[in-house]
Amino acid sequence: MSESIKSSVEIPQEPAHWGGWSRQIKIILAHVLFFTVSLFLAFTVQSEMEVGAWFPDRYLKWLFLTIIVKLIVFGLFHQYRGWWHYASVSDLLSIIKASHLSTVIIVIGWYVSSYIPTTRKWMIELDILKVPVAVMLIDWGVTIVVICGARLAIRLYYEETQTISGGRLTRLLIIGAGNAGEVLLREIQRMSVWRYDVVGFIDDDQRKHGVRIHGVPVLASVEQIREIARKYSVDEIVIAMPSASHKQLRRVIEHCQGTNLRFSMVPDLVSIASGKVRVSQMREVDINDLLGREPVTLDLDLISAFLRDKVVVITGAGGSIGSEMCRQVGHFVPKTLLLIEQAENELFYIERELKDKFPDMDIRAFICDISDKPRVESLFGQYQPNVVIHAAAHKHVPLMEVNPGEAVKNNVVGTRNVAAAADKFSVERFVMISTDKAVNPTSIMGSSKRLSEMSIQCLNNHSQTRFVTVRFGNVLGSNGSVIPIFRKQIARGGPVTVTHPEMRRYFMTIPEASQLVLQAAVMGRGGEVFVLDMGEPVRILDLARNLITLSGFKPDEDIEITFSGIRPGEKLFEELAMDAEDMQATRHPKIHIWRNVPTDEAALNDTVGRLLTVADTKDNHDKIVSLLKEVIPEYVGDMDSMKLHEKHLSKTNSLNNNDTNG
Repeated sequence: MSESIKSSVEIPQEPAHWGGWSRQIKIILAHVLFFTVSLFLAFTVQSEMEVGAWFPDRYLKWLFLTIIVKLIVFGLFHQYRGWWHYASVSDLLSIIKASHLSTVIIVIGWYVSSYIPTTRKWMIELDILKVPVAVMLIDWGVTIVVICGARLAIRLYYEETQTISGGRLTRLLIIGAGNAGEVLLREIQRMSVWRYDVVGFIDDDQRKHGVRIHGVPVLASVEQIREIARKYSVDEIVIAMPSASHKQLRRVIEHCQGTNLRFSMVPDLVSIASGKVRVSQMREVDINDLLGREPVTLDLDLISAFLRDKVVVITGAGGSIGSEMCRQVGHFVPKTLLLIEQAENELFYIERELKDKFPDMDIRAFICDISDKPRVESLFGQYQPNVVIHAAAHKHVPLMEVNPGEAVKNNVVGTRNVAAAADKFSVERFVMISTDKAVNPTSIMGSSKRLSEMSIQCLNNHSQTRFVTVRFGNVLGSNGSVIPIFRKQIARGGPVTVTHPEMRRYFMTIPEASQLVLQAAVMGRGGEVFVLDMGEPVRILDLARNLITLSGFKPDEDIEITFSGIRPGEKLFEELAMDAEDMQATRHPKIHIWRNVPTDEAALNDTVGRLLTVADTKDNHDKIVSLLKEVIPEYVGDMDSMKLHEKHLSKTNSLNNNDTNG
């Protein structure tokens, strides 16, 4: 949230000379003046605008009694507190109630006193027995008009004169003319220093079009945002739809493409209802809002039993997934959390973070290359872990194409080392994090992960340890992923590079992926390959356009988009279809099991041995590809991969044409 928005919701401090009792006395004196004027106008109206004997004989004497009653009653309704330039409907209702009660007391008091001999005589002597009841009733209405009018006049004065110092107001368009939009407008209008000129609302409900909310019109539907933004010179859009789905948010942003607008959105309704935040505490719309998914439901009791008081090892603990796994596991209070990572800086930072967040937890951090088998076995032998979450891997597809030996040593041999240590020291459960790129792999990286899956499945057949694999696609915001790269490219003015116009990927948030990994881990009986439901694939070109739009630029005008071409080993699309024939549902709606074909363990071990012998040889790419194809028949090389992409594109275009014609 920007500093200007933060400051716009701050309540100004009262100046010292206008604080405490001094301020209250001034407000009381102002009310005395209002009561005096109201009663004078009431007498004037009742006498048909003539000032006569009633002024010295009845008005001045009756005024004293009226002021005493009204001051007491208005005080009971807290009318001598608060800021008048924040006058609201509730304040006006309080004034009406106070005026009504004080008038009732005055009328009843006058009527009852006129029948009591002592007070009647006193009223005759003061000449107030002749005060007409009509004056009291007129005074009731005039009091409301005078006091309400004064407060509204002060509020209007502040709204019209108190604007941003040294600059024009930000012209604001509110998307959503519902409750959140109305409350947002009210809070903006109450700001001590005006920062926004709200030009109107946008809402798809046709019945609201032309309606005015606090004087601001509902202009049009979402489809007309671009025209409205140009017509009214809009600077910023606020999405006031706390319950909007990610699809609805994407629709709004897509209709805003081609504009130079800033985007904000109001908090969620739960936070507003709980009083944690105010509607005007807007935040920037993030790409996660457009790609985000529904909250994950977990069996917390099972996960807690799985992790509490256990010794848990997390490999790759400094990576995007590994570090989030550490955070998630920490909430379930393990006995000891062992962090294994070969990157020194990443390990340093995650260890510090975890020790700050979980000060009472036993956290041990170890620099360790998982391809170093003696080092891995030494750590497992010393700490005797109960649970291993294996997240360490080389994951960048193009890099592994030119460094195939490292993919073999780290992803295959390293995984086998950690799994063998888990088996040797009787670890209860071993969870390997895999990737959608292991499905019909077209890259060395994907093939190495598939080979790792096969290795631990074979080991599961004759081990007391339960070995399971969890597959999922890309995670939002992970190190080296597309979104951080796009942000950097936008920050330096472009161009934003997309590999191919039809490139599509599945996306999931890092916390969601980590939580579902834990859920799958407790469900596993051993040998399963769990596949997480990634939802619908996202076109990377659309992602780039939306991110440019959210950054306040026009795609292809302010920020150019260029196509760099599919890199070696990359797929045009990923395969994680939950409705495929080889998928089996589980009791959790977002977790499925892949029905895999059993592997010949002897052939697998022989291939891994030969892969290791050629891993560090010169020009090893073709040798490694050949050996991988022996054990992974579905693995296709670059040429076969391009044919597969062309076939997929042809099928996609055919489907799109059918949809259009239909």
